[in-house]
Amino acid sequence: MIRSVIIVSLLMLLGFKVHAQHSASSSNLKLKAYQDTLKDLSFKMINDSLEPQRYNASYKFIRTLVSALKTPYSFNFAFDSLKTISIQPSSDKRFRIFSWHVMNADGSYRYYGTVQMNNPDGKLQMFPLVDYTSEFKKPADSVTTNDKWYGAQYYRIISVINNVKTPYYILLGWKGNNVKSTKKVIDVIHFKDNKAYFGMPVFDGDKDNPTQKRAIFEYDRKASMVLNYDPKTTTIIFDHLAPPDDKLKGRFELYGPDFSYDGYRLANGRWKLVEDIEVKNQPTDQDENFNDPKKMK
Repeated sequence: MIRSVIIVSLLMLLGFKVHAQHSASSSNLKLKAYQDTLKDLSFKMINDSLEPQRYNASYKFIRTLVSALKTPYSFNFAFDSLKTISIQPSSDKRFRIFSWHVMNADGSYRYYGTVQMNNPDGKLQMFPLVDYTSEFKKPADSVTTNDKWYGAQYYRIISVINNVKTPYYILLGWKGNNVKSTKKVIDVIHFKDNKAYFGMPVFDGDKDNPTQKRAIFEYDRKASMVLNYDPKTTTIIFDHLAPPDDKLKGRFELYGPDFSYDGYRLANGRWKLVEDIEVKNQPTDQDENFNDPKKMK
């Protein structure tokens, strides 16, 4: 009798494993099919010569992506064939961010994205990102939720989850601006009361900007700016931007790197400005891919 019960239990367990494997395989095939469609649409979002067609592709991309992410345990699918959008997971696998841009005919940009949470039950929980850039009066001093987002295309997430009261994540992003200038952004995301918040007063700057909720850099569109993270020194390193002439101070569309480096160094959960950092080897990382969308064709 006992032997029969054991055999039945083993057969049930084996059947469950086979069913689970079949289900996972089926989901994987489904997601691969979605990925193929998303790949075609994402290429059109960047490369189509007509603005209406780029936006049409983006809208179709959004609908298809939502359908794909509704597939159980879709968080585990990398979507690594999508090269023209950015998909960045946090180091603790708590969430990941999809972000991309659509260029307007006048050379400006609109940003799109979503935050997908990694739920244990495999069900979809996400926070759609709604670009609210044009409505910001003081973007460096604003905290908003995902429906009022200071849009950017992120290329790195830095987790700050130890020895802090509220765990948060630093986001490094490219933010094409217009035909004259480009921006890069150091933003912050944290989660509270089942909401995603952007911006947090954790940046201690100089006397002109003592405390900021995000850091924004604007510079000549023809220039390149390094904005990267050095985990060895827990420092976000970036080019010091300056005008070609002191008389042009404040004309950020003319700013460019002056071959010196500054940074924000993590200390007790806050990021303190450090000027004139010695950089023996100039930081190079995937952020260089975000200086000009044309490079992504």
